[in-house]
Amino acid sequence: MRRDPATPGRAKSRIATLTPVSRILNPLAVPVIGTDGDLPAVPDSMLTADALRERFRRPAPWLPEFPGDGGLFAGREPAHAAVLVPLVPRGDTLNVLLTRRTDHLRDHAGQVSFPGGRREDHDAGPAATALREAEEEIGVPHERVEVIGLMPAYTTVTHFVVTPVVALLRPPFDLALDRFEVAEAFEVPLPFLMNPAHHRRHAFDFEGRQRQFLSMPWHGTGPDGTPRVYFIWGATAAMLRNLYRFLAG
Repeated sequence: MRRDPATPGRAKSRIATLTPVSRILNPLAVPVIGTDGDLPAVPDSMLTADALRERFRRPAPWLPEFPGDGGLFAGREPAHAAVLVPLVPRGDTLNVLLTRRTDHLRDHAGQVSFPGGRREDHDAGPAATALREAEEEIGVPHERVEVIGLMPAYTTVTHFVVTPVVALLRPPFDLALDRFEVAEAFEVPLPFLMNPAHHRRHAFDFEGRQRQFLSMPWHGTGPDGTPRVYFIWGATAAMLRNLYRFLAG
């Protein structure tokens, strides 16, 4: 989301991308209690552009595993928002395009997220919100985007009701990052994310109860060409897990 010209040096309000795990300053320090390697990976045949189009055209009955934690704190008015889940064809594989927030931001600095933000009054619907925000944040060109379906809304602890908009982003394209908010954009193979063996469960105590969150660390290459680990967790990981359930169901 672009900076508000009326408030120089500060970003406009945007989606809080995490559940109560946003209270955790160092999620990497939260113990891993296991993975979900006992669950089957989504077959590669289901992870093609044509197969995804057909799945959204003819969805089978299913329920999201992670609807969100919006009910934990009462008295907050819900705000509608949307994120774009861009799938990029690279040879025989689809990659998920993600962003890493800049380190100087006050909220969720350095964290991995989908491009997206709050719905504006002039937006025709979730897809319009997601496309507008993706263009503002990383310069996704509308003419290269094919929206193929919407996922059920995920409600954050701050009562953002976030609709994931799944789309194909056809190369070639050039991104233009909003450098105030977005440090980099990177891609992760969809088959990696749709394999529960890569879904790690972390456990922590929250208000006297044990709660869990998922992480999906991806070992990739940074903009400088050096190896790095992108720690995908919180609401981003939860929405990806819901996509897994949708495709595996």
